[in-house]
Amino acid sequence: MRSPSEPAMPRGPAALVAAGLVALNFGALAAVAGRADGAGGLSAADWSALRFTVMQAALSALLSVALAIPVARALARRRFPGRGALIVLMGAPFILPVLVAVSGLLAVFGRNGWVNDALGLVGLPTVSIYGLHGILLAHVFFNLPLSVRLILQGWARVPSEHLRLSATLGFDASARFRHIEAPMLARVVPGALGVVFLICLTSFAVALTLGGGPRATTLELAIYQAFRFEFDLGRAALLAGVQAAVGLAALVLLTRATLPEMRATGHDRPAPPPPGGLELVLDAGAIALAAGFLLVPLVAVLARGLPHLWGLPAPVWAALGRSLLVAGASVLLLAAMALALTLAALTRRWPEIAGSLALVSSPLVIGTGLFIVIHPLADPAALALPITALVNAAMALPFALRAILPAARRAQADYGRLAQVLGLDRRAQWRLVLWPRLRRPAGFALGLGAALSLGDLGVIVLFAQTGGETLPMQLQRLMGAYRTDDAAGAAVLLLAVALAGFVVVERLVGGRDADA
Repeated sequence: MRSPSEPAMPRGPAALVAAGLVALNFGALAAVAGRADGAGGLSAADWSALRFTVMQAALSALLSVALAIPVARALARRRFPGRGALIVLMGAPFILPVLVAVSGLLAVFGRNGWVNDALGLVGLPTVSIYGLHGILLAHVFFNLPLSVRLILQGWARVPSEHLRLSATLGFDASARFRHIEAPMLARVVPGALGVVFLICLTSFAVALTLGGGPRATTLELAIYQAFRFEFDLGRAALLAGVQAAVGLAALVLLTRATLPEMRATGHDRPAPPPPGGLELVLDAGAIALAAGFLLVPLVAVLARGLPHLWGLPAPVWAALGRSLLVAGASVLLLAAMALALTLAALTRRWPEIAGSLALVSSPLVIGTGLFIVIHPLADPAALALPITALVNAAMALPFALRAILPAARRAQADYGRLAQVLGLDRRAQWRLVLWPRLRRPAGFALGLGAALSLGDLGVIVLFAQTGGETLPMQLQRLMGAYRTDDAAGAAVLLLAVALAGFVVVERLVGGRDADA
């Protein structure tokens, strides 16, 4: 409940946005449930896709988080030139389009990639990136940086006094881990595992490009196949409902498994010098391997694609134009929704919950429900671009709120009472109090939304027909047709456009001093 000292914030726009999000998510799920054939409708292939989906998501989460722990530990303990830039790089998977990263992995580990070329030179058999191991490799590439960032936050919350006390008491590495690091990891790791599991559960582009056959088919890919190749709406709806149920179950388990945060406080004193010797070597090796794993595929994308960039066919440039239109509309929708929910969330809890509804379903599941609703009424292909923009904005909204809301609540706590004493109305409070402190996080959030929209390959594959593709969809078709030169050039174009979209929108909204 709002306290008497808190100014009343507008509820009408937030209620309208919340109602739209409820209709978008649960309406799509209701449409999916209405077309499903019941639990008995799952075939043996569907059960196989379900098992593979859960298995690859669980393995991807375990590998990503397990490998992230030593990297996060090394980054938390060491200070070196370029450390800040490397930590910023840990956010790259949120910005880079999936197909661009997949193209880089193919350039390094693919049939004609650098690894197989090196193996051929020494007479060793080549390796294949397709199948389960390829999907795991791609998911670790995307989610290792995210896991590092999440776990690094846990290390940052360990008071330096605890570390100084452990050094004074002569703790060795095992004792320090048992008494200080393990309790922190027990609270951070379950959340990281849950987030990565949910991301990999709804991964589509990775399975589409690296699946390699029926044995490596995920539920997302099975839904796509039911639409595009069989036009079996009932089966697609049933699979979408099953996937949504698995996602909800994972969210419930994550909530129950997450331990409460420890209330450890300190005085921000300098931490003791990190240990040297073998631990220094291990930390340096972990950082170097992680940096190489992240950077080499991107270098490969640039090396292969730059020579073919200017010779791209006309359909690629037309697809770029459609992607820019979708991203522009998506950013405007995201800004409107985030603003309405942020203002209302300053005094109420439900707007933040409404903004997180997109975490329940994947874009492909939402697209399935929308297709079922629209198909009897209109041509879905004619609405492909506006629907894609709407769903992209809704899927980026949870990330945007997590960037903007903390800053808005801090500003309200620090200056809200003063603004009320001075008699500032809503417009003046927004202009003088909130917006100056929200500009930078809002720039980051909207820049992120632009990059995610430019690189998305989800809803558009269900709705668009030939001639209506966005750039990620056009890149996927070039890769599927084995037009490797054009695909390499299109990957560089998509990489450049996504990064430029993030930087331009962030600077336009957040100002020249916005953090990239």
